[in-house]
Amino acid sequence: MNFFSINTLLVHIPLGKQGYDLSWIEAVGTLSGLLCIWLASKEKVINYFFGIINVLLFAVIFYQIQLYSSLLLQIFFLLANLYGWYAWTRQTAAQQTELQIRWLGTRARAVWLAAAAVAIVIMTLFIDALFGQFARLAVSLLNQFGLKAQLPVLQPDAYPFWDACMTILSVIAMIFMTRKWVENWILWVIINVISVAIFTLQGVYAMSIEYLILTLIAINGVRLWSSKASENNQPPTS
Repeated sequence: MNFFSINTLLVHIPLGKQGYDLSWIEAVGTLSGLLCIWLASKEKVINYFFGIINVLLFAVIFYQIQLYSSLLLQIFFLLANLYGWYAWTRQTAAQQTELQIRWLGTRARAVWLAAAAVAIVIMTLFIDALFGQFARLAVSLLNQFGLKAQLPVLQPDAYPFWDACMTILSVIAMIFMTRKWVENWILWVIINVISVAIFTLQGVYAMSIEYLILTLIAINGVRLWSSKASENNQPPTS
């Protein structure tokens, strides 16, 4: 059995008109992603182990289905998971104080909000060109390793604004999580709600259900980390 092939079927799910063929690699990658988010909401360092499994398997999937921009995003997530694992396990007194669960300050929140808004506008306007460049870069890098990748026919983004929102907010949310800022969970809720809507509109019902579960976990993450921030005498700033 070729575990890493998206054609190696685990189960056929009777969703939608055609149903959904769930492969072993997608099932394990999805389960790892769910465990990562759940354990992160519990502030368990082991979440990064499952996060790394998730991004590596999803990178393989995105390579096979020729979504090279998404593959490059997984590379960022891999680096962020490695950094988060390192940062969360440092045991110095200064680091433990710095990495208590807490809210962003008012000024920092405004700066991040402005940066996110600008980045989303830019990506919305240039998303097809940017992803085209990313795809060409990905193909070039893969070919350097002898993988003989070919550039797929790139279609215009179906939902450029919402896709840009998901991409930019995902990057910011991952950064926030590594620094233990409560706002990361609020961003994940927003990202996952958008994902559920987009995947439903596109008829990818299995992924819609997955992101609905992620939304519930993220909402619980907001609750847990808000409570922990209060215990750390770090109330939300207005």
